[in-house]
Amino acid sequence: MGNRGVLHNESGKVVAQWRLRRWIICKLSFKNRWRPVFAPRRYSELFFLDEATAFAAGHRPCAECRRERYNEFRTAWGAANSAGHNFLHAEDIDDELHDERVLPNGKKRSYESTLLDLPSGSFVERAGIAHLVWNGRLIPWTFAGYGTPTTNASDSESLRVLTPPSIVATFKQGFIPQVHESVAISL
Repeated sequence: MGNRGVLHNESGKVVAQWRLRRWIICKLSFKNRWRPVFAPRRYSELFFLDEATAFAAGHRPCAECRRERYNEFRTAWGAANSAGHNFLHAEDIDDELHDERVLPNGKKRSYESTLLDLPSGSFVERAGIAHLVWNGRLIPWTFAGYGTPTTNASDSESLRVLTPPSIVATFKQGFIPQVHESVAISL
């Protein structure tokens, strides 16, 4: 589950894409806490197929409910992105990610790369469809899971990368995102 702040109004209609720079990935169940979805004046719950999908959107693990995963991510993110900083605060990561995921006009920021330059866990858009890069293959994403792998992109084909660059660098550092079980079925 993701959190970007209160994105809905009193009637439950989504009226904003984000309210905070802190976009986090939370556990669905934590310390027996319960809350109604889209409760008035409370953060708007966002639901993702898996961790890789949430990373593609520009989220990071929550430092409270996913502390161990957050620490693993922070260590790999720091090694890949922080140029010598020994300790990173969540706000440092959030500030960088915010600059990488959103254009000044509010649209999603992306960039171009080739399949050979992307680690497993990255997301790309190809022919208008989001694909997960996994073990050198492109696997189409759907709300229900991943589909049959598509023909691999050529070495020179330019792909629109949806996952922010610092997260791609984190994956290259060895951090492997959790993916939906349909990936194994797809391969």
